[in-house]
Amino acid sequence: MALSRKKKIIIGAVVAVVIIAVVVISVVATRKEEPEVVTVTIDTRPELKQTVTASGEVRPVRYIKLTSEVPGRIEEIYVTAGDMVTKGKPLVRVDPTQLQSSQEAQWAATQASINDVQNARNAVNSAQQALVVAEAAVAAARQQVVSSQTAVDRAQVEVNTAQRELKRSTELIESWVASRFEYDTARDRLDTAKIALETAKANLEAQKIAVKEATERATQQRIAVKDAQTSIKSSEMRASQQSAMLRGQTSQRSKATQLSPLNGVVADIPTRVGEFAVAGLSTTPLMTIADMSQINVEVNVDETEINNVKVGQEAKVKVDALGDKEIKAVVTQKNPLAISKSDQTGGLSNRVNVQEAKEFKVTLELKDLSEDIQNALRPGMSSTATITTDTKQNVLAVPLEAIVEKAPASASPAPTVAGSVPAASPGGEKPKAQKGVYIVEGNKVRFIEVTTGITGEADIEVTSGVKPKMEIVRGPSRVLKTLKDGMTIKRQTKKPGNANGNEAS
Repeated sequence: MALSRKKKIIIGAVVAVVIIAVVVISVVATRKEEPEVVTVTIDTRPELKQTVTASGEVRPVRYIKLTSEVPGRIEEIYVTAGDMVTKGKPLVRVDPTQLQSSQEAQWAATQASINDVQNARNAVNSAQQALVVAEAAVAAARQQVVSSQTAVDRAQVEVNTAQRELKRSTELIESWVASRFEYDTARDRLDTAKIALETAKANLEAQKIAVKEATERATQQRIAVKDAQTSIKSSEMRASQQSAMLRGQTSQRSKATQLSPLNGVVADIPTRVGEFAVAGLSTTPLMTIADMSQINVEVNVDETEINNVKVGQEAKVKVDALGDKEIKAVVTQKNPLAISKSDQTGGLSNRVNVQEAKEFKVTLELKDLSEDIQNALRPGMSSTATITTDTKQNVLAVPLEAIVEKAPASASPAPTVAGSVPAASPGGEKPKAQKGVYIVEGNKVRFIEVTTGITGEADIEVTSGVKPKMEIVRGPSRVLKTLKDGMTIKRQTKKPGNANGNEAS
């Protein structure tokens, strides 16, 4: 029997009402659904370590880039990359022909200058002998002057005696006592004595002149000796100069064969046999030798974490080539100058890019290396360092996932998980975020502000705001963002991906 039009309208209205009722009930039921969360109990950690992780590479403390000290064509390379070398081991030899020729020419010049020194010394000896003769002549001439003076004095006495006798003869002859012959004899004796006196005086003057001439000759000979001695000094200086040049040429000749300056490993050989090695300002690099007895690791620490790094802090280093082996290390140097991640040359730059992240170079010294690890390390190997920047004992800590940052009441009320940035206020000033956790009281949650300390790998220290044994919400993070004070929650009975069930203590 066909339904009437009126009955069809009534049935349709009833169906519509039923559908609306189902939708309303579903919406209400959805709004009343309690969020499911993971909870944990706050407890005291026996130890909490704050670490900084950075990557870098293995660097030896001592490594030398050998360059050619003398020009020449490379004739032989005695080692290959990776060889272990000892100090003094021959590494590279360049053609020594030109160096040897220069050394031989310098040796001849040095011998000539040494002969000049010997000739100058002989000249000094001759001049000194001549000076001795001249001084002897002066002494003899002065002796002759003394003898001549004595002869003058004797002749003067003879003159005086002859004058007295002549006077006496004159008196006698005037008294007619003496004869004329005696008088003439006395007069002749006086004349003879005067002549002898004049002769003695003349001889004395001649001897004085001879002394003066001998003294002048001795003075000239002394000057000759000084000149000869000066010539010796000049010759010795020239000989020393030539000897120094010979030592330089000999040193250059010996550098034709380059020796290892230290014990280490050959890290790189950029040259080949047959190439011409240039010395000077643009010297040719020969090879790099690294001393692997003491090894460092250089890592780049992000600028946001560099303030936590201090010299003397301990670290663990993993080298990619050694797998999971951990090596003890100590921070020995922290470079104060930042470098951009895209510009690894470092240094102050006139170009400032405030949007680009900066890093700081930190040097760590590897400690307690076993022989097999030390032999396996090579310069330039990639490594990762985990530096322990702070350690605290018996610390009240919570999981990092439990920390929530929410803006002040005057700003946006939406909370954020730790690490996210709250929205800025309309005035352009960033509001100060409140950091806290949601504690569980019965089946409801309440936000409580906390003060945090050091951060570990998975936990963070809480210095105020909570107490041990409090139950807090750990996650999940998508649910933490939606929680509000007084909201009813449901504890998760089975954590996804974990068969052990509820994580609440």
